[in-house]
Amino acid sequence: MIRPIFTEFALFAAPFVIYALFLWATRAGVLDVSSWPLARMVWLTIAALLLVIGSFLALAEFGGAPPGSTYVPAHMENGRLVPGTEK
Repeated sequence: MIRPIFTEFALFAAPFVIYALFLWATRAGVLDVSSWPLARMVWLTIAALLLVIGSFLALAEFGGAPPGSTYVPAHMENGRLVPGTEK
C-alpha cells in the first residue's frame, strides 16, 4: 500500500522539483522567496493536481482485475493458506 501512496506523492511533487531544478540551473536562487511567486505556485499546484488525477484515471482504467472476473478470497486447503485470486 505504501507504493501507490509514494507514487502519488512523487507525481504531486514533480512539478515543484522540476521548477526548483530549473531555478538551480539558471542560478536564479532556489531559496529566494521572489523566485516562488504566488501565481507560479498556483500553476505548479494545478499541474501537480492534474498529474495526480491523471494517474488515478489511468489506474482505474488499466489496473485491477479484468472485467467479468470473480474474486476468490484467501482460504485454507489441507491446512495451508491459499492466497486470494481473481478467476
